[in-house]
Amino acid sequence: MNRIAIFASGSGSNFQAILDACREGSLEATPALLICDKPGAYAVERAERAGVQAISFVPKEYGDKAAYENAVLQQLQEHKIDFIVLAGYMRLIGPTLLSAYKNRIVNIHPSLLPAFPGLDAIGQALDYGVKVTGITIHFVDEGMDTGPIIEQVPIEVAEDETRESLQKKIQAIEHIFYPKTLYQLFLNKGEKIIR
Repeated sequence: MNRIAIFASGSGSNFQAILDACREGSLEATPALLICDKPGAYAVERAERAGVQAISFVPKEYGDKAAYENAVLQQLQEHKIDFIVLAGYMRLIGPTLLSAYKNRIVNIHPSLLPAFPGLDAIGQALDYGVKVTGITIHFVDEGMDTGPIIEQVPIEVAEDETRESLQKKIQAIEHIFYPKTLYQLFLNKGEKIIR
């Protein structure tokens, strides 16, 4: 069974959805570690309540990105992590982790990539006036939300949509499809599954 490290920066709602799926048996994986770059994030509290080891790093305490990622990598290796699952982790992954976990880092993004990459994808979609947005689950590469797409799910944008209402819609879909897609990915041993 794959041992996964989940990376989060915020409330950890996708982290919780993955934990729940593992507990219910709909995702065959062991959530072995939470990596967080914001020590006060609610994701850390979720992990502690669930009995998952949480390790917080403060990036500015390291000399550079490589030093930060080497410290993270050491923990991943100590915990024998097979896959990295990004769940609201707000940092770009650098060469250190990319080379150690080639094709084994997965991310979820709240838009239909390549539309609206980067920060505030929901705000970008609303500002642009799209009628349909969605979620994308993809492998991570050196770019910002540019890795090969694994799965996408469209979501209609209502005429009176607000940032809050659209975020709730998107998160509800993420919490269903992220664990499902990870299940398929692990079943295929990490090989690309593009639909």
